[in-house]
Amino acid sequence: MAETDFSSELAELRDTLRRITDVIDVDALTAEVSDLEQEAADPNLWDNQENAQKVNSQLSHKQAQLNRVRSLDSRIEDAEIMAEMAAEENDADTAAEATAELVSIRKALASLEIVTLMSGEYDEYDAVVTIRSGAGGVDAADFAEMLLRMYTRWAERRDWNVKILDTSYAEEAGIKSATFEVQAPYAFGTLSVEAGTHRLVRISPFDNQGRRQTGFAAVEVIPLLEGTESIEIDENDLKVDVFRSSGPGGQSVNTTDSAVRLTHLPSGIVVSMQNEKSQIQNRAAALRVLESRLLLKKKEEEKAQENEMKGDVKASWGDQMRSYVLHPFQMVKDLRTGHEVGNAQAVFDGDLDGFIEAGIRWRAQGSSSD
Repeated sequence: MAETDFSSELAELRDTLRRITDVIDVDALTAEVSDLEQEAADPNLWDNQENAQKVNSQLSHKQAQLNRVRSLDSRIEDAEIMAEMAAEENDADTAAEATAELVSIRKALASLEIVTLMSGEYDEYDAVVTIRSGAGGVDAADFAEMLLRMYTRWAERRDWNVKILDTSYAEEAGIKSATFEVQAPYAFGTLSVEAGTHRLVRISPFDNQGRRQTGFAAVEVIPLLEGTESIEIDENDLKVDVFRSSGPGGQSVNTTDSAVRLTHLPSGIVVSMQNEKSQIQNRAAALRVLESRLLLKKKEEEKAQENEMKGDVKASWGDQMRSYVLHPFQMVKDLRTGHEVGNAQAVFDGDLDGFIEAGIRWRAQGSSSD
C-alpha cells in the first residue's frame, strides 16, 4: 500500500470512528461508567444480590464498550506512526504490518458500528430466547438442542451471562423446547434478528438406513422488560400448575414440586419455569416472562392494525430465515441477507457474529426504506 493510500485509509478510519463515537455519545457513556462505578463501590450494594449483579453486569459491559472505542482510537494512532515509519525507511515488512493492522481496525470498526444501528424501542434490554423443535421428529428435537448449544457458546464468547430458565427434554434425544435469558446491554437488539424458522438438512444419525432428513426449529426472542412497562395481569386469568423439575429421561432434579407453569387464559400464552430453586422463584421468573410476552403481543397487534390500515401485507422478516446444510455439502446460509459460510461446524460452535451483524444491517436498511 502506497503512502498516499495509507493517508486516505487512515483518514477514512478516523472519520468512521468519529461518526460512531458521535452516535454512541462517549461523554454520556463515560458519565454512565462513573455512576455505575460509584454504585458498585457502595458497601450496601450486596444487600440486594439481584440488583448488585445487574449493576456489576452493566458496569462490565459499559466499560468494555468504552474501552473498545478508546482502544480503536489508540490503534489508529499507532497505525499512523507505523505507516510513517514504513514510508520514511522504505520498509516493506513494516508496510505489510501496517496494512494488516488497518484491515483489522476496519473489521473492528464495522463490528462496533453495529451498536449504532440498534435504535428499536427495546433493543437495549436483556433478551429471553425460546427454542422449539418443529417438524422432523427426533432430528428436529436434536437440532433444537444444537441451536441451544450454539447460542450458549456464542454468548460465552462475548462474556454474556446466560441463564437457562426452562428445558423440556424429548423422549429419544434432544429437546422439545428450551427458554433462556441473556443478560447484556443490547441483548434483545442483537439477538432479535435470530427469530424465525431454522432448517437443518443432514444424514440423520437416528435413521438406520442413513437417509437424508430435514428438521425444523423455531426461535423466539423477546425483550425482558423487568417491570419497566405497565402490563396488569388479573390473577383470575391465570391457571397455575406446579410439578417436579426433571432432567433427561425423567430423572428428578429435586424432590419438591418447585417447577411452575403459568397459562394466561385470555391469550393462551403458556410459560413454564423449573430451573430456580424454589416454587416462589420459578413463579416470579415465569410471571416476568409472561408480562414481557403479553406486552410484546399487545405491541404487535397495534402494529398489525396500523399496517392493515396502511395496506401493508409484507410477511414477517423472521420466517424461514436460515438453512444449515450438512449433506451433500456443508453450508449455512441466511435466506434474508444472503450471508453464508461453508464451515457449518464453526457456526454450531458459536461463530455467529457474521450472521448477526448481517441481519442487523439488513434490518436497519429495511427500516430506513419503510
